[in-house]
Amino acid sequence: MSLRDLRLKRGLTQQELGDKVGLSQGRIADYETGRFQVGNMTLDVALRICKALRVSNPKRLLEESDSLKEKTTGPGDS
Repeated sequence: MSLRDLRLKRGLTQQELGDKVGLSQGRIADYETGRFQVGNMTLDVALRICKALRVSNPKRLLEESDSLKEKTTGPGDS
């Protein structure tokens, strides 16, 4: 499940999630669209997002990051 899906499942806007975790709405959007990779966020930010979204396993956020990476890169891209 993507970060966006998790956020929507909890009924939060990007702004509301950002306020809960101390990030801007724009940064949340960057993570959701893959402009900034979820896998590259600090552990502190990842844990705050997991807590805000009530995700017990941070691996779910990292798996989403991997699937976004696969969608945005083609064969031979690295």
